Amino acid sequence: MRVGVSILNSQKEKPILQASFFDALIPISVLICLLGAAVYLFGDSSSSGPNQIALLFATFTAALIGLKNGYTWKKLEQAMIEGITLSLGAILILLMVGALIGTWLLSGTVPTLIYYGLQVINPSWFYAASCLICGIVAMSIGSSWTTAATIGVALLGVATGLGLEQTVTAGAVISGAYFGDKLSPLSETTNLAPAVVGADLFEHIHHMLWTTVPSFVIALIIFIFMGFNATASSEAGRIDEITAILQQNFNIGLEMLVPLIVLLVLAIKKMPAFPAISIGAVLGAVWAMIFQSDLIATQIDGSQGQIVGYFKLVWSTFFDGFSILTGDEKMDSLLSGGGMSGMLTTTWLIMTALMFGAIMEKTGLLDIFVKSILKIAKSTGSLITATIATCIGTNVIAADQYIAIVVPGRMFKEEYAKRGLKPVNLSRTLEDGGTITSPLIPWNTCGAYMQSVLLINPFDYALYAFFNLINPLLAVIYAYLGIKILRIKPKQ
Repeated sequence: MRVGVSILNSQKEKPILQASFFDALIPISVLICLLGAAVYLFGDSSSSGPNQIALLFATFTAALIGLKNGYTWKKLEQAMIEGITLSLGAILILLMVGALIGTWLLSGTVPTLIYYGLQVINPSWFYAASCLICGIVAMSIGSSWTTAATIGVALLGVATGLGLEQTVTAGAVISGAYFGDKLSPLSETTNLAPAVVGADLFEHIHHMLWTTVPSFVIALIIFIFMGFNATASSEAGRIDEITAILQQNFNIGLEMLVPLIVLLVLAIKKMPAFPAISIGAVLGAVWAMIFQSDLIATQIDGSQGQIVGYFKLVWSTFFDGFSILTGDEKMDSLLSGGGMSGMLTTTWLIMTALMFGAIMEKTGLLDIFVKSILKIAKSTGSLITATIATCIGTNVIAADQYIAIVVPGRMFKEEYAKRGLKPVNLSRTLEDGGTITSPLIPWNTCGAYMQSVLLINPFDYALYAFFNLINPLLAVIYAYLGIKILRIKPKQ
């Protein structure tokens, strides 16, 4: 090892050579090939390890090019460490989000949200209701994937019974799921985007409202018009089954929403995300012990005594999440999950993606692509448009939404600062272009996953995922009109 380090450090006297366009293409090509192979071989499971390995190999390739051009291993290693450091705040939040999801499932907060959300189902505006319900559920749990695989699948079953279009229903499910995911402080991508550019989480969410809410309202209006001719049939019993399961296993009531209300109030008061979410998680645990004692009694190991069993179950919910068996496999999936351990795969992916971005930036390989793009992006409108196009292109080429956030974020961060634009402009744009377009691409991990659970090709439902289509277009319109583009105030 000492010999290897000595060899690497022996290059420190070499002059730094400017990277060529061919140099920049090599690690990008390696990444694209490996990510494509990961999606082909592992499908929607590619984000659970294969993509991380692809990123590590691409990082190693970029590091070799850096060594060839005169960088020392010490400098490259330091760049990777600094890249990972950028994610530490998001990692802390993600871990606590895992704990919060677990305690909110046990406390009945999430089940209550689902229960009341399902009450708005009406065949005459089924598409809009599907979109709205998925939005509520996704916002409460911070996961578009879980929402689509559970509530989304149930709604598709109802649509079949009602004689409604499954492709339209799938578009409504995707629209709602990604709207809720995008605005949820529990969402991984919502935490990742501001972490990459150095923005505050809640300021980022507030800034996203200006493009996200109007896009969602327009989508809902379209779904309402499309549902005018919907007719009911007698096959809507799945909703009754779901509500019955919720009532049988949880105490359902408006008081279960107190942890959510407290978290929202803390967010409005601009409390930092980590302590706010921590308070929400602890409050969820307290609410579970107060209101879900019957449920906890069926879950505990009584060999150590009831009090110890209660404490042990609630404690384990923080790190290992909550699990329940209701007799319905899909409901078990919806009502089980969370825990800090459930966030470790995402943490790994974020770290490796940021390592790759840091090496590409340190060795000047990113600058080559940025300069090419910036030659045509003279105005603020064209800069934001170029960012959105880059995010979409990364989703198409790299096939992963996390990479579509991290890489463009690293690429454009400095340019936004040079032009006096606040970091939240970039973080919002990363979500407008990267997060919500990922399920529209069949070979993207999100598109592959949605097809596997909804059994509908993304190319078929993409035309009806109105929110996902409208949001990037509205962001471009805002950019050229100068609407809600925040600038850095000059220091006095």
